[in-house]
Amino acid sequence: MEDTTVAPPRMPEAVIGLDVGKSSHWACVATRDGEILLSAPVANREDDLDSLFGRFPDALVVVDQSRNIGALALARARAAGMSAAYLPGLAAHGAARLFAGDAKTDERDAMVIAKTALGIPDALLPVGDPGPTVAAARALAAQRNFLTCENTRSKNRLRSILLESCPAFEALVDLSDGPQLRLMASLGGAWSVADAGPRRAAALTRGAARGKIEALVRSTTSSTRPDASVVAAEDRAVRLLARRISENSAEIEAITAEISALLEGDDTYRCLLTVPGIGPKTASELAISIDIEDFPSHDRLASYCGLAPRNRQSGTSISSVTASRQGNKRLKNLLIFSCNCLTRTEGRWGDYYARCRERGMPHGKALKALARKRLKVIYAIMRDRVPYAA
Repeated sequence: MEDTTVAPPRMPEAVIGLDVGKSSHWACVATRDGEILLSAPVANREDDLDSLFGRFPDALVVVDQSRNIGALALARARAAGMSAAYLPGLAAHGAARLFAGDAKTDERDAMVIAKTALGIPDALLPVGDPGPTVAAARALAAQRNFLTCENTRSKNRLRSILLESCPAFEALVDLSDGPQLRLMASLGGAWSVADAGPRRAAALTRGAARGKIEALVRSTTSSTRPDASVVAAEDRAVRLLARRISENSAEIEAITAEISALLEGDDTYRCLLTVPGIGPKTASELAISIDIEDFPSHDRLASYCGLAPRNRQSGTSISSVTASRQGNKRLKNLLIFSCNCLTRTEGRWGDYYARCRERGMPHGKALKALARKRLKVIYAIMRDRVPYAA
């Protein structure tokens, strides 16, 4: 069992709890003794926030959203030299049940944030100042994540359309293949591709594997052609989605290259690239998402990434270790799936995966165990900023 607990941070003299909003926040200032010094709205403007922070310069500023509508409040707190922290929404929602009443108001939410920060300081997550380079890379990464999600939705929608029209065609389509996307963006769905014939399809997909393209053209022979109006409607949607997927994929690659260029001078990023199974995307996500100084041990980092097990014990009646569903899901998935390429390798990582499988672990559980073991190495590399050494 892994111990993922750490000593709670020192309790501040006062906390400014901010239930953040688009145009204004509700601020609740509570002292260590529980006294409410202020509970009032404050406009989401620099002058108003500076005035509030100037009245309580030694307080800890706690927000319930660290990005978007909470960004200005954190920026002004840092500019004033104040400490800041973030109370995740799930933690704030759970803590709200500990207080009397069940009303859902900005005033009560700000009070919950402030008093939770005072009473349960280990529920807070740190909010550091990443610096301009990492901040720029983080902004680009957010756009890349948005485009990736949009591409996933577009691919699912395109496959749904193709499956309804011609299952044989859908089964052969590779939506990661540029020439096939170019073919559908020009012609449309399965029936228009079949009408175009092998010669025109080959002209539109120069450089592609001829056998795959010819198989797509022939795939409609086992299906019944829909009405002409249905084919026209399908073609319109297919052309749009294929173009969108191609454009998003190209933009994702360009953003990834730009992030790598931004982080070239970052020691942590360069050292992470030396770890087996970690490429530019995973390295950049780790470098911009994790401030290693906030994690006193690799166990704590594993808990943050959702790779530490959840221990349950109650006397002698209950004792179990199960997978945790908490943590940063994006980092968790990135760390686990980046280990896929290590499962068939020789040496330290491949051997460990094989031993996990020999003990009866299914592939997914063995992959997660491998990710957890590799995270210990990642932690040491990020902490010491040294390249990987087998």
